[in-house]
Amino acid sequence: MRKSTVVFFLFFIFPAISMAQLQINGKVSDAKSGEPLPGSHIVLKGTQLLTTANEQGEFEFKDIPKGDYQFVVSYIGYKKLKQDVRIDKDLVLDFKLKTQAITGEEVIIRSTRALDNTPTTYQNISREEIQENDMGQDLPYLISLTPSMVVTSDAGAGVGYTAMRIRGSDQSRINVTINGVPLNDPESQSVYWVDLPDFGSSVENIQIQRGVGASTNGAAAFGATVNLQTAKLRANPYAEINSTAGTFNTFRNNVRFGTGLIKGKFAFDGRLSKISSDGYVDRATSNLKSFFVSGGYYGDKTLMKLNIFSGKEITYQAWNGVPKDMLETNRRFNPSGMYFGPDGDTLYYDNEVDDYKQDHFQFFFVHEFNEKLNVHAALHYTHGFGYYENYKMGESFSKYGLDDVIIGGDTITESDIITRKYLDNHFYGGVFSLNYENKRMKLTAGGGGNYYDGGHYGNIIWAQYASNGSIDRDWYNNDGIKKDFNTYAKFNYLLTEKLNLYADLQYRHVDYEINGTHDDLRDISQEHQFDFLNPKAGLHYDFNKHHAAYFSIAIANREPSRNNYRDADENHVPEAEKLTDYELGYEFKSSKFSANANLYYMNYTDQLVLTGEINNVGDAIMANVPESYRAGIELAAGWQINKLLRWDVNFTFSQNKIKDFAEYVDNWSYWDDPENQPLQYEKYLGETDISFSPDIIAGSVIKLKPFKNFGISFISKYVGRQYIDNTSSKERSLDPYFVNNIHLNYRLKTSLVKKIDFFLRLNNVFSEKYESNAWVYRYYYDGVEGEVNGYFPQAEFNFLGGIRITLE
Repeated sequence: MRKSTVVFFLFFIFPAISMAQLQINGKVSDAKSGEPLPGSHIVLKGTQLLTTANEQGEFEFKDIPKGDYQFVVSYIGYKKLKQDVRIDKDLVLDFKLKTQAITGEEVIIRSTRALDNTPTTYQNISREEIQENDMGQDLPYLISLTPSMVVTSDAGAGVGYTAMRIRGSDQSRINVTINGVPLNDPESQSVYWVDLPDFGSSVENIQIQRGVGASTNGAAAFGATVNLQTAKLRANPYAEINSTAGTFNTFRNNVRFGTGLIKGKFAFDGRLSKISSDGYVDRATSNLKSFFVSGGYYGDKTLMKLNIFSGKEITYQAWNGVPKDMLETNRRFNPSGMYFGPDGDTLYYDNEVDDYKQDHFQFFFVHEFNEKLNVHAALHYTHGFGYYENYKMGESFSKYGLDDVIIGGDTITESDIITRKYLDNHFYGGVFSLNYENKRMKLTAGGGGNYYDGGHYGNIIWAQYASNGSIDRDWYNNDGIKKDFNTYAKFNYLLTEKLNLYADLQYRHVDYEINGTHDDLRDISQEHQFDFLNPKAGLHYDFNKHHAAYFSIAIANREPSRNNYRDADENHVPEAEKLTDYELGYEFKSSKFSANANLYYMNYTDQLVLTGEINNVGDAIMANVPESYRAGIELAAGWQINKLLRWDVNFTFSQNKIKDFAEYVDNWSYWDDPENQPLQYEKYLGETDISFSPDIIAGSVIKLKPFKNFGISFISKYVGRQYIDNTSSKERSLDPYFVNNIHLNYRLKTSLVKKIDFFLRLNNVFSEKYESNAWVYRYYYDGVEGEVNGYFPQAEFNFLGGIRITLE
């Protein structure tokens, strides 16, 4: 109890700060011509301070305490400058940057990124921060401590199927791009991180935009945007070896390498990775492999680059969860693959797996016409193929379109079978942007066109009784064809030296067609078209070097997903959803302390939620609710207490409501007496909480560096109560949880090896027993309510440790 109290106190008490007195003025200019470089980025390492040079290339830092610092100065088209400076009095510094005979890769992602003075809520995560947390877990775990973020793992330990929610919005409502190329599956609109194992090792930086954010390519940003940039050019050759081992037989090994610039024009980079884990949940094994290769031509004005990356996953299914009544007695229980033998004994099918491979190809072209104008274009292609396999007992032949079997005088109507459900999909297209910039304005015009062809079919690979089917017989087959086109224009314009106007307008056209039969033999052929107009506007005001504020209004529209259409019938055709997002923010920065506060109100029209309603064959559907909203405040702060100690903390307090909600619960007695029993019971509940949207989310990281090259971090995460359905019932909710981790790292430098990093992460050090996700199905039979459910318990105390060797 005492340990928890101490951590809780450190986590929630907000510190006071004191200001220093010294001042730094300076100028950034071209080393050859002496011309100022307005918009240059100047970062004062070891503090919270960063700034951009004004129109004369000048910058200023105030209230700097005495000490040794490093300035990092960068500007597109120029070599980054790092300079150590001893500050013991007011200084005037002059930074001269040398041109770089390559076109900057920042152009590739610029069209989808928020800029410094863009009035939207966002956070940038650097390569150093990613690498510090990268131990082979899926990418959501590398960014789990950012504001309003909740992550979950089917296997319970962050390897295998994982997912994230931002402000309560799930993966299907979070737009994800890699180098500006859409990653979301066009049909489900979700992202499956297990298909890209160890991808964090190839990510250079990440920007998370909460809310609608800026216009981007692919699926609608209906809750957040996660924008990934892969590894950028490194001028010198390098090699890196990573090895991690931990609880549940978890192992991660990878090799990264790069040639550096060859003849000043060419560079090649690569990564090979293998990850395996038994998982916290029984038999929730993962066997994951991936690679990333990149080659580029870096000319004076032109950049051409090809990225190829691939992931292969074989995971034992753990997506059914643990029944609630088993959490106290056997919380690691996995019902997947379970069947009963001839003697009634419990057996498990060895190959109850998900087996899938995804290959990505990206080609980029960037050309700078002059210092003010550049163009970017990209072509992409993704191919995914795989299946998941199930052993099923006592399945009726008619369910699969097969004839009953007659043996002697007996008619056999059912059989044990093994099925595979396949996905074979192709996704390709192109994106482009034209970027113009002068002293007062930054303008981007761009867009993209994508084509998706997704094949879905089911295969019976074995049956106890053969019936009239052949081996490998398909019992259903359907295709989804989706065409997506968007174009947008957005600009930042300095109305005054302190006030920036932002405007963004996107037009998006969607054409979606399904042809064929589903696994229940229904013909699900249909076609839908949408035309969306998504405007955004806002203002950003810099009061001075320390204080800034912004306000924005943004509208997003989202089409229903494949599942919404597949499970619907003529009485439940889903409508498109609309979101109007209001964001109001304030930022403060000083040499020792930074803080920001953001108020948001996300107003939904026709949001699709689970109500309990079913279609004409009894499958659950998503139904539109006319009015719902998410409203909250996000607070974040960072305090560099001294050279040895730093504290970062964030809080989200929110309300997430459906204004008028009616629930529907199945009546199983209907099937016994359809003339006198209703199919479902309906109950009006009024205003209720949106599922999986906790009122409180908080994160804390306390970093201590007691001596050179050694660091220890105390990491805490609190997530409030989450309702499993939309009825606000505490009986169907996940209890709040407070999880604490400790991370230790030590860096060794030698004459032979540039650096050797040792790291150890102790997760859930107080062995909190908690569940981060769940599902529930309710019914009535003979007037008595019952339910079927599945909960996803997360690992108690566990650890990951390893070594990283870097040669350069």
